[in-house]
Amino acid sequence: MADRARKKRAGGRAANIGRRGGELFRQMPWRVPRNTDRPTEPLDEEGVARIHDAAMRVLEDIGIEFLNTEACAIFREAGCRVDGTNVKMGRDWVMEMVGRAPPSFTLTPRNTARQITIGDGHIVFGNVSSPPNYMDLEIGRKVPGTRSQNRDLLKLTQYFNCIHFAGGYPVEPVDLHPSVRHLDVLFDKLTITDKVMHAYSLGRERVEDVMEMVKIAGGLTEEEFRATPRMYTNINSTSPLKHDHPMIDGCLRCVRRGQAVVVSPFTLAGAMAPVTMVGAVVLSIAEALSAIALFQHVAPGSAAVLGTFTSNVDMKTGAPAFGTPEYMRATQMTGQMARFYGLPMRASGVCAANVPDGQAMWETSNSLWSAVQSGTNMVYHAAGWLEGGLIASPEKFVMDCEVLQMIQRYFEPELVATGPDDLAVDVIREVGPTGHYFGIQHTQDRYETAFYQPFVSDWSNYEAWEANGAVWTAERAHHLFKAIVNEFTEPEMDVGRREALAEFVARRKAEGGAPTDF
Repeated sequence: MADRARKKRAGGRAANIGRRGGELFRQMPWRVPRNTDRPTEPLDEEGVARIHDAAMRVLEDIGIEFLNTEACAIFREAGCRVDGTNVKMGRDWVMEMVGRAPPSFTLTPRNTARQITIGDGHIVFGNVSSPPNYMDLEIGRKVPGTRSQNRDLLKLTQYFNCIHFAGGYPVEPVDLHPSVRHLDVLFDKLTITDKVMHAYSLGRERVEDVMEMVKIAGGLTEEEFRATPRMYTNINSTSPLKHDHPMIDGCLRCVRRGQAVVVSPFTLAGAMAPVTMVGAVVLSIAEALSAIALFQHVAPGSAAVLGTFTSNVDMKTGAPAFGTPEYMRATQMTGQMARFYGLPMRASGVCAANVPDGQAMWETSNSLWSAVQSGTNMVYHAAGWLEGGLIASPEKFVMDCEVLQMIQRYFEPELVATGPDDLAVDVIREVGPTGHYFGIQHTQDRYETAFYQPFVSDWSNYEAWEANGAVWTAERAHHLFKAIVNEFTEPEMDVGRREALAEFVARRKAEGGAPTDF
């Protein structure tokens, strides 16, 4: 397939995939969709109570290791039992703290028209984040990520209206030194995109630098920055039963300045969590609530999200598996628990496939639809993820966005409207038993908007597909990716703010950026 893409990238029918009257394609407009379906709830009321009780027993009797001395001191001051790094906390205190978190909140980026709501029935999607490797059909193999590749993926993040927030680095740019990587990448993110930003909680300097850069890009005073969440951080516990120093430190810094925190334990059943999916969910809930309780004690009412990253391993190899039936059920169960605690929820669009093929799409579709079924509010890694998060792929990004647009279309109210024109009884009478609906006015008035129109799927028959170059899906996605990045225009940004960003980056680089072990 890579050879086919190389042969066709210079021109021919394949190079024009998706072009309509000068437009690359007609995508759906920006919107923040609302999930109107009833959630799938595999647990009965007793099951929810049992998982809650089990998670509380873990917190009360086993405890969580917090490898952060400040956090341990805070827990001790709050009356929790602290023995070295082990923290045990009573369920009444945990529930009191978790009850302080809002059920929904907004995230407002520099372009306020791109504000998103986390919770309240909304579902928003973010780009792939943090793979160390990149692969596209032109290269034909996976390679370490670069700043240039990261910029291209950021262009896709900005271009697609179905992507609502910019997660971490779409691919880790290993050609940038770790001490200054965050400065260059955040400059790129804040200028190439105008969507909600993320900060890695990997040391004081990185978190503080990102918050300052978000302030500068938005032209905000410190008071305005603190008044409402403008960005967020996402952390993983170090399962089983640990929270490390830098991630807790970064979250504490964020909540003290009014920014949002997502806590997403990475619990793989059979490896870092019990082999039973319910047991893995219990561990995940305990780890997440322990950190959320800490942050609510420090900053009552701060924006918090309960994340799930619970899946299973391949018991033959120990490799992570995603998009499995077990992953889907764990996500659905965690959704029930998030509603029980009154917290917004984060899930992911993930797969274990190594290339953008059928396996990649069915596993990712399983992941994405389990997010829908579970009532997830924030979907990480919704576009571009391969090899269990080790590869970022622009072709997969484009293909995933097709699925995301379909999900958004699925939730449009007009599909279930029941007005007279929708019920169409008069139209049925007009056509009767011997006519057809193609030519009548009711159809003609709606033919452009009645149904979802794909931009990378090919709905033609085999003969038409063959006559048009026999271009496979990933190849069509590749050519659309190249067209998007080649014609991309950065969103508007105040010249003074851009210059201030560049000056901040230059100053922090001169100061050495963030300390590293390199």
